[in-house]
Amino acid sequence: MRITVCRDCCCGTVKKHPTVNHGKHLSRLRAVAAEVGATVTVVECLDTCETSNVVVVQAKGVKPVWLGFVLGDDAITDIEDWLKAGGPGVAPLSDTLELHRITAPGLRKAQ
Repeated sequence: MRITVCRDCCCGTVKKHPTVNHGKHLSRLRAVAAEVGATVTVVECLDTCETSNVVVVQAKGVKPVWLGFVLGDDAITDIEDWLKAGGPGVAPLSDTLELHRITAPGLRKAQ
């Protein structure tokens, strides 16, 4: 399993989200990744700034799950619980995480 965390101009910045402890959230994601055998990759931009902070979870054989507005400790806890339960293709998203699901930028319909 691979966890991708956006950290660029909008995601992970004190300028846009001054009350969010981005470092703590990233540390927690890295800890749960180590626990479940996943890897965490930090990228500069996932091209979805309007939904920052963005976390993408991908497992072999299933579509990646894009989660946006990951700004609070509760959202990180929900992600941790989901990953510990098996993550994409194994465990369903909780109702709360379902509210964080976003569409990948390349799959959005032209408006």
